[in-house]
Amino acid sequence: MMNPFYQRAHFLTAATQLHQAPADSGREVAFAGRSNAGKSSAINAICHQKALARTSKTPGRTQQLIFFELDAERRLVDLPGYGYAKVSEAVKLQWQQHLAHYLEARRSLMGLVIVMDIRHPLTDYDRQMLAWGLKGEMSLLLLLTKADKLKKGPAQAARLAVERAVASHADRVSVQLFSAPERQGVEAVQGWLDRWLEVPQDQD
Repeated sequence: MMNPFYQRAHFLTAATQLHQAPADSGREVAFAGRSNAGKSSAINAICHQKALARTSKTPGRTQQLIFFELDAERRLVDLPGYGYAKVSEAVKLQWQQHLAHYLEARRSLMGLVIVMDIRHPLTDYDRQMLAWGLKGEMSLLLLLTKADKLKKGPAQAARLAVERAVASHADRVSVQLFSAPERQGVEAVQGWLDRWLEVPQDQD
């Protein structure tokens, strides 16, 4: 069943520096993903919109925190994916420092969704985001996108392999299969967001 609450999501602001981010109050959930992992498509599917999160023709180009407002107290945050970014190591290091600070120090950040291509999970980027999320003492969801690219058996095997890899953090890290075109996993992800954001269940 479609949850209309997430259709309310709309662009709030973009921050190239952390001091430009909205006030650190309320509750927010961030989405991280290596370039080409399907992060924008996942956000759009979860929010029942076609172009809320825009995909770039130049993977890794966006170096901003994009904030989407759901209501006055709740936000989703699209973090920059720089897996394929053609930028200098100095710029990349600077952004790693920004992201680490945001993930570890942001008080309103209740959860982190790490978007991974099911065919290439747990890259160095994914593991770095996982480490920062764990250090930030929040709950994490590893979203295995493009599940429609694999048959059911291999998809389940990939999920189990990822679950085994993070088993030592099973109390805080969950794994979910996802396909934006087939809307697989959309309701499950919305359920996690509902809990992290404390969405009132009488929303319509």
